[in-house]
Amino acid sequence: MTNVDVHQHLWSPSLVAALRARREPPWLDGWTLRLDGEPPYDLPPADHDVALRAELAATDGLGLALVSLSAPIGVEWLPAAEARPLLDAYHEGAAALPEPFGAWAAAGVRDIDAKATAEVLDQGFAGLQLPANALADAAGYDRCAPLLDLLEERGLPLFVHPGPAAGGSAGPGWWPAMVPYVQQMHAAWFAFRAHGRPRHPRLRVCFALLAGLAPLHGERFAARGDGGETRPDPLVFVETSSYGPRAVEAVVRALGVDAVVQGSDRPYAEPPQHPGFGLGGAAAYAFRIANPRRLLTGKE
Repeated sequence: MTNVDVHQHLWSPSLVAALRARREPPWLDGWTLRLDGEPPYDLPPADHDVALRAELAATDGLGLALVSLSAPIGVEWLPAAEARPLLDAYHEGAAALPEPFGAWAAAGVRDIDAKATAEVLDQGFAGLQLPANALADAAGYDRCAPLLDLLEERGLPLFVHPGPAAGGSAGPGWWPAMVPYVQQMHAAWFAFRAHGRPRHPRLRVCFALLAGLAPLHGERFAARGDGGETRPDPLVFVETSSYGPRAVEAVVRALGVDAVVQGSDRPYAEPPQHPGFGLGGAAAYAFRIANPRRLLTGKE
């Protein structure tokens, strides 16, 4: 019985060094992250201290904490020559993390290299994370098809996470998380229905941050959609990061308890104080143990 958090970020020394070696975004200037679409962000070093984070995971009672590359920094969208050193640094550091950490693999989406991704997955990564803005339309699914085919062949899941924020860096620091990230997840949810599921009928997929609450638009989809199936897809999951009891309960009403998995987005958000989000012990067990097991393994 393993208590799982499917969504954390932990920058290993190798990834930090690779980002510091750059002189244009994404660039880590000391501990200040500089991106094209967001204001400069000062990372607290303790947030990425491996020993401290392992202690936090133990305090949370986690048997498995899955880390992923921070897709909003835009590594996946860089040209291959720029992306490869950063992807290699991420995978090297993530593979070396101690228990209870595991990791999602990452892949370039500007220059697709399914062979390189297959070699990374051979190292035991839980599945593959892709940025939501790479899977927002039919063209995105055309481009990423070799990666998604690979996941289907291996029976591994896809994790969809917000990608880089569009626009300039002006505005409050909270703007990217509240507007572009949510917009991306909303679009990705419906793009998967329109383009992803028809092409990849066996693919298990998890959407970060409750898919930007896109599942709550089911009634509108029933009124304005294509008239197709409206029942929840049993191979589609959403994780809970940054949301609380009201949003989680609403999504459970829309999708059912079996679709929700625990994700915290640590260190950018904290795990819930009540693992069941006020829905009781059976819901807590589903979110933390039973549903993550089905997402990651395809088994009950």
